[in-house]
Amino acid sequence: MEPTQTALIVPIPEAEEAVGQFRASLDPAASWGVPAHVTVLYPFLPPQQINEQTLAVLRETIAGIPRFDVALTQVDWFGETVVWLAPQPDRPFRELTAAVWQQFPEAPPYAGAHTEVVPHLTIGHDAAKPVLSHAAKTVSALLPINAAIDRVRLIAGTPDVSPWRTVCEFPLGTTTPPVKAVSA
Repeated sequence: MEPTQTALIVPIPEAEEAVGQFRASLDPAASWGVPAHVTVLYPFLPPQQINEQTLAVLRETIAGIPRFDVALTQVDWFGETVVWLAPQPDRPFRELTAAVWQQFPEAPPYAGAHTEVVPHLTIGHDAAKPVLSHAAKTVSALLPINAAIDRVRLIAGTPDVSPWRTVCEFPLGTTTPPVKAVSA
């Protein structure tokens, strides 16, 4: 089956050991082959709109954001139905989302469903509160999780139907050392 959706994510493989067992049963995206991640933009453009020009704009836009280090430092909740990890700092994720959204205004984060986009790594959702609380407590004991963020992945698939696959990865920019003043 051809994919029906795309997403831009920052995979965080360093989190898999802590969250993988919970995501397997509490986050349907895990069963679709989507790794532990922080979402940059979902849904992104329909797969048929992904072309060389789109990829070039993404490559340039993402390269404009420097690589960064992050620590997943605490478990948090959206209401009582979604448990997630908070990345610190979260500003680089916000900058990635804003930069890509600016280039593709027809693809607002979460289809415009939320007034504020909160960078997060989902542990699980829509399960019984005691189940989610157990996941939260277990994962909390494994924090912090440190990660070096150096790329954004474009994935495509169909929710609940087909596995999501990587279309392309885009490296973040490199940090430029400050220019030293030369004395005359």
